[in-house]
Amino acid sequence: MIIRILFSYVMGYLGVTIEGYYIERFINMCRNRKIAIWHLKRKKDVQLDFRVGIHDFKEICKIAKKTKCKLRIKSKKGVPFLLHRYKKRKMFFFLLMIIIFLILLSSNFVWNVDIREENGEILENIAKDVEEAGLRIGDWKTKVDTKEIINKIRLQRKDIAWMGIELKGTNAIVKIVKADEKPEIVDDEEYCSIISDKVGVITKMNAQTGTANVKVGDTVNVGETLINGWMEGKYTGIRYVHAKGEIEAKVWHTKYKNIPYHATERSETGNVESQYAIKFNNFKINLHKGVSKFEIYDTIETENKMKLFSDFYLPISIIKTTNKQIEERQKTYEKEEAKNVGVEQLQEELDKEIEDKESIVGQNINTYDKGDSIDVYVTYEVLENIGTNEKIVF
Repeated sequence: MIIRILFSYVMGYLGVTIEGYYIERFINMCRNRKIAIWHLKRKKDVQLDFRVGIHDFKEICKIAKKTKCKLRIKSKKGVPFLLHRYKKRKMFFFLLMIIIFLILLSSNFVWNVDIREENGEILENIAKDVEEAGLRIGDWKTKVDTKEIINKIRLQRKDIAWMGIELKGTNAIVKIVKADEKPEIVDDEEYCSIISDKVGVITKMNAQTGTANVKVGDTVNVGETLINGWMEGKYTGIRYVHAKGEIEAKVWHTKYKNIPYHATERSETGNVESQYAIKFNNFKINLHKGVSKFEIYDTIETENKMKLFSDFYLPISIIKTTNKQIEERQKTYEKEEAKNVGVEQLQEELDKEIEDKESIVGQNINTYDKGDSIDVYVTYEVLENIGTNEKIVF
């Protein structure tokens, strides 16, 4: 039925009104004879509006006569009526043929590259790598070797677990699954020691297997051995083991910011202007003249590619440039006020960095006056488990 309706749009259709007391019988007879009628709208008990293909009109006239209903044509739509209306306008048809030819020609190119990362994870520079590997906008689809492109990127990047490329219409869909970053796991059967992966002061030491190399209160650096992967017995001598234990240390997280005493604050006024441009592949035509009327502004540019269907993009896009007016004000801070601004900003950054707030056991604030500004340092003291396995190489 749907195919027949679409065919009727191409071949032409009529908007018809039927009146009579046997409208239901009329509809049933149309269905029995497989005549497609659609867009049915009942206005009165004895009146119905619908659409029908011009090739079925003679048949419904016979049915209307049998059901004693009156037919009236309200509108004529479709390609045949359009051609009849413009049959004397040769230039119109000439331009129409050129447009159709260009659309058919453009279907052989890639006009959009859609990169889809799993779970919305963003891989740095992936669009650039895909382009350098051989998938570029404007390339012939027949010259795009998807397997070669995938192999190049997989060899170049270690952060991709799976990658696939699908060409649909003029759209190239690149699907990527990011590889999980897994730390090196040392098998329980292998000999290893535990070394420090952070700088800190030991607050708890529990060596379950192996020999403790540090004690509570010791300061350790990155790479320093915490638990040796061997044990020494009076009768057994030295034997190597897979070191295990629980080590807790107080570590420091520090953030720094320079706050000038005389600063310029920026804020949006709410005034906005929009400018448009048309882009044909790499050729851009601005539809506006002159520069922005705002003296100070921030610019946001968005590009919307034109498409006929979901995956049939055209080499044409509309670029919208939005300028938001900015107002600048000079702000003067006293020393203590500047310090408080810096401390507040740094604390906010540190709170985002440290998930377990209960592990924070202290805070240090240091400031250094630079004459025209102040350096602010905020340090959180945090209790964390430290240590990582390292194989013993003989």
